[in-house]
Amino acid sequence: MNSENLLGQFLRARREQVRPEDAGITVDGWRRVPGLRREEVAMLAGVSADYYVRLEQGRERNPSAQVLDALARTLRLEADAVAHLHQLTRPAPVRGRVREERVSPNLLRMMDGWPATPAVVLGRCLTVLAHNALGGALFDGHTHSRDLVRLVFLDDGARDFYPDWDRVAVNTVAGLRAAVGVGHDDPQLIETVGELSVKSEKFRELWARHDIRQKTHETKRFRHPLVGELTLHYESLTVNSAPGQQLVVYQAEPGSPSEEALALLGSFTAPEAVRPEERHPNHRE
Repeated sequence: MNSENLLGQFLRARREQVRPEDAGITVDGWRRVPGLRREEVAMLAGVSADYYVRLEQGRERNPSAQVLDALARTLRLEADAVAHLHQLTRPAPVRGRVREERVSPNLLRMMDGWPATPAVVLGRCLTVLAHNALGGALFDGHTHSRDLVRLVFLDDGARDFYPDWDRVAVNTVAGLRAAVGVGHDDPQLIETVGELSVKSEKFRELWARHDIRQKTHETKRFRHPLVGELTLHYESLTVNSAPGQQLVVYQAEPGSPSEEALALLGSFTAPEAVRPEERHPNHRE
């Protein structure tokens, strides 16, 4: 994965997504390039066109915080993307040996104490490191049930499982970028992006957009093969004891058909028949 000019790649991808009309620019006739032109970004951000061109081309790598904030406003970036933009200009951290992702036994016990609440622990590339019984049941039955990115883009049943697949696809790629930050030399990320870019045209298109959005909370619809439609709210919590891990907890609206369907799904699970080491392949004693 080319990481020589991440700042330039990000700026170009994001300016191509801004409609000139939304930036107050009158468009007369056909335009050769999508979105804003370089000189238009420069004008709106209050910098010279030459300086902005050098930023995009990687010949200028130390813009001030004020310039970055002006570019963020011009490109209409959300908070996560603004933080990412600033991070791209900082020296890359020295990366040591990539540690195997392990989930603490305390977290596993806590999840197992929520028999009526689906819960999963995600790793830095949105792989499922661990889950409780109901969390496993929610995603069971798919070829890539333990890898949420591959599930969305490579699984034959993904569009049936996610009724709002297009929105899920956009958010999944944006969440993957947020999860890995600027660590584009991560071997797991390189493998994931490489495989998906070859096998999924939609992933390739979305990855090139450089959208970035933390996985925090959302309402998501599922069409489960056993219990039918589910509308669940989720919260994603950072695991402070294991940087890069996220605890994702799903809940149904009290008294809703989804709560009944979730209870029915829970009745199909038998946690006492599944040992922790079988359910949590990455747990740490």
